[in-house]
Amino acid sequence: MNTTKSALILIDMENGFINEKSVHCIKNARATIPSCAFAIEQARKKDIPIFFVKRQYRKDGSDVENTRYDSWKNGGRSMQPDSTGFASDEFPPELTPAQNDYIIVKPRWSAFFQTELDLILRRLQIRTVILAGTTTPNCVRTTCYDANSLDYNVVVLKDCCSSQTEEIQKVNMEDMERMGAKILTSKEFASYNENTVADLSSRIFNEIQVFNG
Repeated sequence: MNTTKSALILIDMENGFINEKSVHCIKNARATIPSCAFAIEQARKKDIPIFFVKRQYRKDGSDVENTRYDSWKNGGRSMQPDSTGFASDEFPPELTPAQNDYIIVKPRWSAFFQTELDLILRRLQIRTVILAGTTTPNCVRTTCYDANSLDYNVVVLKDCCSSQTEEIQKVNMEDMERMGAKILTSKEFASYNENTVADLSSRIFNEIQVFNG
């Protein structure tokens, strides 16, 4: 039973972003695979549902971001559905989804933008999202801010996230923490429970009910 009312959201940990041969490779993404695998293991022990969020692109490029189109086209038209190899949408073996995990395909940066993620989280009565993956300043951060806008509590597992440089990583983690996200390590996540994160939305709702009599 998921007593934490949380879900683990693993973002874009696919070959096209973690393999050094790919034009879209994030420099420090591969190094986070062990921490991500550990976080997944801990989530399974706690009955926390796991969402594998990935990017896919049509062969003709009709769904590629304007700002990424040229590098995508010149780099071999990567991350096509059911692709294989170093520039594919495949997950690494260490991060293979289980039968009951959720796979979400997102068309842009945020895992919430034009996806079914919010619908499924609400159906599962999830109150807190735990974010991991790549890249921190783009897909993790936009998902973090969208989650906050949708009134979810947000946790970010900092050693499960990656950026092109340590400076970018540090600054973006600090900004998400200032926004209100709780920053944890994967080892700290091992002791995560229903008391780790306060459910701000529920508390505020109750206070408003009292105020309005």
